[in-house]
Amino acid sequence: MAKPPIRVAVTGAAGNIGYALLFRIASGAMLGPDQPVILQLLEIPVEGPQKALKGVAMELEDCAFPLLQDMVLTGDPNEAFRDANWCLLVGSKPRGPGMERADLLKDNGKIFIAQGKAIDEVAADDARIAVVGNPCNTNCMIAASQAKRLTADRFTAMVRLDENRGRAQLAKKAGVSINDVSELFIYGNHSPTMFADFTHAKIGGKSAAEVIGDQAWLENEYLPTVGKRGAAIIDARGQSSAASAANALIDHVRDLVTPGAVHSVAVNSEGRYGFADGVWAGMPVRTTTPGSYEVVTSYEMDDFAKSKIKITNDELVGERDTIKDMLA
Repeated sequence: MAKPPIRVAVTGAAGNIGYALLFRIASGAMLGPDQPVILQLLEIPVEGPQKALKGVAMELEDCAFPLLQDMVLTGDPNEAFRDANWCLLVGSKPRGPGMERADLLKDNGKIFIAQGKAIDEVAADDARIAVVGNPCNTNCMIAASQAKRLTADRFTAMVRLDENRGRAQLAKKAGVSINDVSELFIYGNHSPTMFADFTHAKIGGKSAAEVIGDQAWLENEYLPTVGKRGAAIIDARGQSSAASAANALIDHVRDLVTPGAVHSVAVNSEGRYGFADGVWAGMPVRTTTPGSYEVVTSYEMDDFAKSKIKITNDELVGERDTIKDMLA
């Protein structure tokens, strides 16, 4: 018997990440090869983006995906999020030349306040929200602050791209398969301050630090390489990392619906791992049932790790302070 379709809302659906994402969702890469989906696609209500969205929908039709049951194309958040089981908040206002970070936070705050309210009002009772649009941790916190019906644990932000980048760099340095790298988790903000915790990572089941055998490289080259990878890609390609971000979102959701998966997710910190209570911070979670998770709290941090967590926590607290008047 065929499964009932899952409704997946995607914002910024005609953007670069959206374009790299939608075909993967429709193919079954995110929710499974036997799970039908209905895509509910939101773009800003302006002629250019709406026209581009129609073009993307035409291509999706032309792929003849068996799992894609229907599509909704709209500029209205209430229509896009109505009865949605997954709300993937990809769209956000990018930082323009000379734009202050505080102004970026406030401009995005308005977007995510409106989207958080709409999701809480019209999404499905089992709705889960994944925020990709940057600054994603704080945008997620803002959206969650607007929810009265949906609980804070439903709102997650994506640090999986950082985890994927970090695992890839360790595998490359050690000359091993990506599958040999495990327990590499991301703590804190999705920004250059994030901490890719190599102190607990494993390569072939052994301590990554011991296998690499170069503490100076891990502290002084590895961490900055992972933290600034997005900027390096922009410098090399002239555009931001859209395909790898879309791939990470597929991983993020797939693991959140796979019981037993342990992976990096930005969640309401609740004061864990030394983070301020109420900020959304990356940390390891274990999926318990599809869409639900528990934070893995068993990792003991050394002084170096604690110093790195303090830096990224301070940034998250600073972002929260910047937009606190908007949440009153």
